[in-house]
Amino acid sequence: MNNSTSLLTTSIEALTNAKVLCIGDVMLDRFIYGKVDRISPEAPIPIFKIESSNLMLGGAANVACNLSGLGATTHFIGVVGNDSAGKDVTKLIGEIPNTVPNLITDQGRHTAIKTRFIASGQQMMRADDETVSGIKGSIKERVLTLAKSALNDCGAMVLADYGKGVFTPNIIQELIFLGKKAGVPIIIDPQGLDYSQYKGAFLITPNRKELSEATAQPTNSDDEIISAARKLIVEHKIGFVLATRSGDGMSLIDEKSYNTFAAEAREVFDVSGAGDTVAATITASLAAGVSLNDAVRLANVAAGIVVAKVGTAVAYASDIVDALHHQEFSSGELKIFSINSALDRTKVWREKGHKIGFTNGCFDLLHPGHISTINKAKAACDKLVIGLNSDESVKRLKGESRPIQSESARAQVLASLENVDAVIIFSESTPLKILETLKPEIFVKGADYTISDIPEAEIVQAYGGEIVLAEIKKGYSTTATVSKLNK
Repeated sequence: MNNSTSLLTTSIEALTNAKVLCIGDVMLDRFIYGKVDRISPEAPIPIFKIESSNLMLGGAANVACNLSGLGATTHFIGVVGNDSAGKDVTKLIGEIPNTVPNLITDQGRHTAIKTRFIASGQQMMRADDETVSGIKGSIKERVLTLAKSALNDCGAMVLADYGKGVFTPNIIQELIFLGKKAGVPIIIDPQGLDYSQYKGAFLITPNRKELSEATAQPTNSDDEIISAARKLIVEHKIGFVLATRSGDGMSLIDEKSYNTFAAEAREVFDVSGAGDTVAATITASLAAGVSLNDAVRLANVAAGIVVAKVGTAVAYASDIVDALHHQEFSSGELKIFSINSALDRTKVWREKGHKIGFTNGCFDLLHPGHISTINKAKAACDKLVIGLNSDESVKRLKGESRPIQSESARAQVLASLENVDAVIIFSESTPLKILETLKPEIFVKGADYTISDIPEAEIVQAYGGEIVLAEIKKGYSTTATVSKLNK
């Protein structure tokens, strides 16, 4: 690991010390999954057959989810309506680890709901149900009172403005005043055309389109982005503009300097919530004392992670560490995952109709017997996940002299195989936790077992998985090879 990567990894570890105030417009993201196989006889439109649905937090609440995933402690302030969606939001926010929820109920407001219809991994339509009006009176005063109190315990503040009414120009300016008085940086994910309301912010995070619309200037080239950003900086006394540029990465600009961070190469599945991830990572990093440049580098890596996930997703601290490590040795598809990352990836695969298979082992000194088992496992599924015993668990199973190769080396060798789609290192004696989390449709073990002898059989059968016994290629054994070498 080079020094730069090591420093960034240390910065990620520091995020557990971050305390952040997050305020903004709360939304409920409803994902309805189904299939389309015919056109309506009533009109030239597809008929969507509903198969399942899922509720997720969106808007500022997704920023809070990302902050939690990074390990930060968050004081969250938002406004919901007195309705079923508001109750769903309250329940979901209450389940976010390391988060102090402060949800204010506005009797005259509908909680914002965004319903997405998805078939074959593609979004067919989105339907919005929301109230767009500024908070006022006692609701406004409650937000400001809660913010003033929380700032006594926070190292940074993020305002996630989605234009639904929690923020009016007056409220934003009062919050910026409170933040400056408390001596904390104010990061704003902006909305709309009038950026004068963000006057005095430390950093704003518009995307390329938002930057162009806010300044009425083109943003197609580096020079144009710099010009537009500096217009906002000069006119509104904003410290920095972080312009997110999709596949072109992101650019950090102030009055005198300009730095572009190239996009992390990933398969893009869903860009929903990527801006939330960027805002959360920058804010948590600054609250933990990480430099702004390193904060942006971490945010860039995090953004590359979430666009490869389904829905308004989260980049966990472990995801970012994994991605930083991958930069050291992998130029192709990233295949070594934490269990959280693997869960997100298998969701993507299932949305595309793929069947997930799983097998596990030590895979120390990879030999033809291992390759045969892996090939047979792959033949039974579309995407194959390998559970790899950690060094510690190999020692427990095989003795103090094993493994011959480190878990990192073994993982890299497995990940290089065409028939392997994901590798998860686990430290337990059996992969029960992985099976309970991923619930692969196919679980493959060697035919030297019977199903009654397999410790994992009960959990696999409980969730409806299939156990496949693969014939072992005889004549190959790592233990036997080690024995020969020691003679």
